[in-house]
Formats: sequence, structure tokens, C-alpha cells
Amino acid sequence: MTGWVLALAALALSACAATPPPAPIASAPAAEARAPVTILVSIDGFRADYLDRGVTPNLSALAATGVKAAMRPSFPSKTFPNHWAMVTGLRPDRTGIVANEMEDSERPGEIFKTTTDDPFWWNAAEPVWVTAEKAGIRTATMFWPGSNVAIGGTRAREWPNDTTGGTRPEDWQQFNMAVDNNQRVNSVLDWLRRPSPIRPKLVALYFDTIDTAGHRFGPGDPRTTTAIREIDASIGQLVRGLAEMGQPANLVIVADHGMAEISKDRVIRIDQIADPADYRVVEATTYVSLAAVPGHEAALEAALLKPHEHLTCWRKAEIPARFHYGHNPRVPPYFCLADIGWVVVKNASSRTSDNGNHGYDNMAPEMAALFIANGPAIRPAGMLPSFDNVDVAPLIRDLIGLPQASGLDGDDAPFQSVLIRNRGK
Repeated sequence: MTGWVLALAALALSACAATPPPAPIASAPAAEARAPVTILVSIDGFRADYLDRGVTPNLSALAATGVKAAMRPSFPSKTFPNHWAMVTGLRPDRTGIVANEMEDSERPGEIFKTTTDDPFWWNAAEPVWVTAEKAGIRTATMFWPGSNVAIGGTRAREWPNDTTGGTRPEDWQQFNMAVDNNQRVNSVLDWLRRPSPIRPKLVALYFDTIDTAGHRFGPGDPRTTTAIREIDASIGQLVRGLAEMGQPANLVIVADHGMAEISKDRVIRIDQIADPADYRVVEATTYVSLAAVPGHEAALEAALLKPHEHLTCWRKAEIPARFHYGHNPRVPPYFCLADIGWVVVKNASSRTSDNGNHGYDNMAPEMAALFIANGPAIRPAGMLPSFDNVDVAPLIRDLIGLPQASGLDGDDAPFQSVLIRNRGK
């Protein structure tokens, strides 16, 4: 028996010796070293001093570790002219997007509205994402005004949905107010989770919540402050999502304009200033733009071009030079600007239920817009001097590695001291 035991023991030892050791556990693949992306965020209607309300921990943290400024909007301080100015580097008088509502003599009977995506209205200026796409830099836009337009394309009037040619961002979404802020941020983060070859290097994101609240309730209302707090939480969601995927980003956070308190007691009726038989109103809000009925120019000028309480009127060629406005053929022949806090209506049947509005003198403090920049290409420097919003497009060019363009109204001079070269490319 002892021999059998010894034999079995020997066999067991032999078997153990023949069994290879377990393979080492493979180490996890190294995390991708991601190049910085640039994210341009518009918070529509975020007045510069909203940042002082103590309800924006995420935006304030980005400002504290980056730069901020009270940015001057272009005139008129309306949504579409200013969103287009920020991405083209050209003022509204040169982009052709001179108002939220406008006409063009080449399209009689047609009115441009904020839903208009016919390239005819937009082709006078090239936004930075189109320049980037042409240079091989992939872009994506979430609701930025005008980013759904095929720039450079054409559309026959008889085929209103058929655009030929033109360039859009590689990825873009048609504006839909029903898509909430959480969904908007998650869509941007999903784009950035893609493999590198199809990941955008420039992203634009748009929020309208604060502008909506500012119009409805007024800039000083607690419900507007609640909207500010909500958007700040969305910015926090974006920043955390970027951190979780290890995605460095140069964030440029802007607003198109500020907001001023208005009242039903501060209303100017244009039909009490001039005879409606003498003119046609193109747009009436915080300003009114008009065209004379043919042959009635002298009568209209006699009524308009004299002092009025809370309203100043000009022939378009005589609009003060500091506004950089009035040379574009889409600006109507006569333009009247209300004082801050006042609005212009067509007649007694016109009503406004809003408690806030914009479109006023772009130098007014109430119109000053938010600007924050933060990221690996931005040196922390605190508050910058105020600058014009046409300087935003040149900054974006620097961050994504595009050369500066000649002939723009803006430049990157306000950022020279804070740009860390070759860190944002």
C-alpha cells in the first residue's frame, strides 16, 4: 500500500508540474488622450449682471478660473442679428441679418422671420462652422440660430423646402423648444462620446430659457432668477459630463443681449405720431422701422423727424455712426428708437403682455451681455474690459486653429493677453 501511495503522490506532483501557471490579467487599455474641443454656448437674454445674483455657482466658478466680461451686443440688440454677428465677426449691417423681422426688395411680399432658413437671407456672411467644415474641422450645432441653414446654397421660391448646395455643420439640430435643456446638454455630450474620427471639434449650444422668462416676467422678477439658476445647473451638467469622459474643452459662454424692464404704462403709439396713410410698419418692438407710402415721404418725414418724448427717429442714412447700422438695403428707410423701458406699438389695438424686452441702444447697461471663457487655452485673468461681440468669432478661430480672416468687424485683440497659444488646437 505504501508503494501505491508513493506512486500516486509522484503522479500528482508530475501533473502539477505540467500545469502552466495562470495567465496574467490583462491591464485595462489606457484612457484616450483627448484633444481639447471648443464649445460655444449661448444663453439667450443673460444680462451681464445676472452673474451677481448669487445663484450661478457653476458659471461663477468658470468665470473665477477663466475670464469674464460685460460684452456689448451689436445694434440692434435683438436675438438673430447678434447670434449671427458672434459667429461671423461682422455686424448686422454687413451680414444682412439686420432684424428679427425684415424685408428685401428682391423678394417682394416675403418677410424674414426667425423660422426662415432659406439661404437667400443668410448668404452674405459665412459663420465660423462653415469655415471650419471647409478646412476639414468637424462641427456640430444644437439649436444655434441660423445653424440649420445651408450657407451658400440656393432655393427656388416655388420649392420652399428644396435647397441646392451649401454647407451646414456635420451635425445639427432643427430648433424645437420642446427639447428641454437636459436633452440639449446630453445631445452635446453624446456627440463628444463618439470615436475621434467622427467627434466634432467645434460645438455650439443654445439655451432660450432665460430670455423667455425675462420677456414674460421682467429681468427683476424672482421667476427670472429661478430660470437663471436652472440654466446654471445645465452648465454644471455639461461640465461634469465633460470631466467624466476626460474631455478637455475650451468653453466660450455668451449671451446675445441683456434685458430691460418694460411696462404697459410706457408705450408709444406710432399712429399718434404719424398718419398711418403715410407709412407701412416693417417691425415694431423697442424700435419701429417704417417705409413711406410712395409719394408720402415728405408728410412722413415732417411727422417723424422732429423731437418726440421717449422716441428718436432718423432717415436710415442719418442713424448715428456709433450704431454701425443703416447702410444695408434691408434696413427700412426710417428708423425710430425708443428710450430704455419704452416700447413702440402700431396702434391702440396692439398689446404687449411682456414685462421685459431688448433691442435698445447697445451701449445701455441693461443690454450688456454675458461673456465667460474657460479652458486649457485660456489663462485665468478675471474681468476683461468690455468689447464688441463681433470679437467672439475671431476668438473661436484661434481656439480651433483657423487663421484670422481679413475684412471682419471684430478681431481677437481683447483676448491676446489671455490666450495660451497651441493649447486649444
